[in-house]
Amino acid sequence: MIAENPGLTPARPPLYTPLQRQRRDGSVWTLVQGILAPVQFLVFLVSLALVLRFLLTGEGEQAATLSVVVKTLTLYTIMLTGCIWEKVVFGQYLFAPAFFWEDVFSMAVLALHTAYLLALFKGWLDARGLMVLVLAAYAAYVVNAGQFLWKLRMARLQGEPPAGPDGVAA
Repeated sequence: MIAENPGLTPARPPLYTPLQRQRRDGSVWTLVQGILAPVQFLVFLVSLALVLRFLLTGEGEQAATLSVVVKTLTLYTIMLTGCIWEKVVFGQYLFAPAFFWEDVFSMAVLALHTAYLLALFKGWLDARGLMVLVLAAYAAYVVNAGQFLWKLRMARLQGEPPAGPDGVAA
């Protein structure tokens, strides 16, 4: 109804109930995720630079390969701790309604990174093929990271007091 929603934008359900917000704010896993996310992003940036260097120059294959393995292990770590966080906050390890699509896409990211490791250790692809595969995995990771950043923004906006007509919080 217009009277309930004067801005005429569809109302979104809150990302967290008050109890979920309390569990989120009181969980050590929230801090763990807050530390691991930027660490993983830094590892990603270094690895991306090394992978691109190898693809462009043919140099640094070992460094690029090692960086992808480290990035993948970092991804596994943040996914495992993220599942624990989701269980603490929402009562289930994966696919809680508030993060359903982020979790779905995370599975694709995990699958691509795991495919890289399998191809590396089984010798299924040459070095160039491996690096092209990892670029696909990294592209998926960037999309997934964007999903989570959007949710973080939504959570912050929902946690702020409503703005008055002048845009200033009341």
